[in-house]
Amino acid sequence: MRLDAPLPPPGKVGVWAWWLVTHPAEEVRNAAGAVEDLGYGALWFPESTGREAFTTASLLLEATDRVVVAPGIANLWARDPTAMAAGAQALGEAHPGRFVLGIGVSHAPSVARRGATYRRPLQVMRSYLDGMEEAAYMGPQADPEVPVVLAALGPKMLSLAGERTAGAHPYFVPVEHTALARDVLGHGPFLAPEQAVVLQTDPGRARSIARRHMSRYLALDNYANNLRRLGWSDGDLLDGGSDALVDALVAWGDVAAIAERLAAHFAAGADHVSIQVLSDDPEIPLGGLEALSGALSGL
Repeated sequence: MRLDAPLPPPGKVGVWAWWLVTHPAEEVRNAAGAVEDLGYGALWFPESTGREAFTTASLLLEATDRVVVAPGIANLWARDPTAMAAGAQALGEAHPGRFVLGIGVSHAPSVARRGATYRRPLQVMRSYLDGMEEAAYMGPQADPEVPVVLAALGPKMLSLAGERTAGAHPYFVPVEHTALARDVLGHGPFLAPEQAVVLQTDPGRARSIARRHMSRYLALDNYANNLRRLGWSDGDLLDGGSDALVDALVAWGDVAAIAERLAAHFAAGADHVSIQVLSDDPEIPLGGLEALSGALSGL
C-alpha cells in the first residue's frame, strides 16, 4: 500500500466529532448528510471507546455523497498493519476519492484498555508503516489510492509523517503548533489540525465549557508534554487550564471570532482545519455548525 498518495480535496474546513462514534447509527446518518449539505468538506472522528473506526467510516460514506471521511485517528493497537491496510483499500475501492486514513499510536490509558503496553511510539509507528507498505491484499485495488495521515504532535513524529505519509493530523493544539508543524513538514505534506470551538460570548461560561473538554486531555502525557514543549508551564495545565491556555486551545466567542482563529491556522500553514463544536448540550450541534458554515465557507 502506498502511504503518501495525494489527498482528495477535503475543502478548507471539516467537522471533528465524538458524536459520530457515540450516537445511534440513524442519528449519525441524518446528521452526516446535514453536515455535508452545510458545505463542510470532511468528517473526522476518533477511535477510543465508541464505534470502531472502519465501521464508522463505512456508515458515514454510505450516508453521504461528496464529503471526505477520515478517522482522526484509527488506533494502530486495535488492528495489525495488514488489517489496517486492507480496511483502507476496501473503503477506498468502494468509495473512490472519499476516504483518508488517519492513524496514530494513541496514548497509554487507551492502549492499556486494549491489553497492550504503550511504548516507544516513534519506533512502533515506523515499524507499523513498514508493515502496511508490505501487506498483501487480494481484493480490488482502491483507485485513486487511499492517502494516510499521522496523528503527530512532537517534531520526530511530524518528521515521520512528512517523510512516509501524506501528512499530519494534530489534535488539541494551539495555532503556534500549526506554525511549528508546517516548519517541520515543509511545504508539500498535508497539514490538518483540529480546533475546538465554543459559540459563546460570555467568558466565564465559554471557559467552563472549554475546561470540561480540556481536562481529559491535560491529564494525558502526550498532550501535556506537547504543550510543555511549546512553552506552557505546569501551572498553566492545572485545573482544566489557565485562562491563557484555554483561550489558546479553544476558540470561543461569536462566529467572527471563531472564523478569525481558523484564519490564523491557515496563515500559520494549515491546509485544512476540522472544528469540534463544544457546548452544554449533549445533542448533535447542528445549530452551531449551521451558524458557522456561512462564515467559514469563505476562508
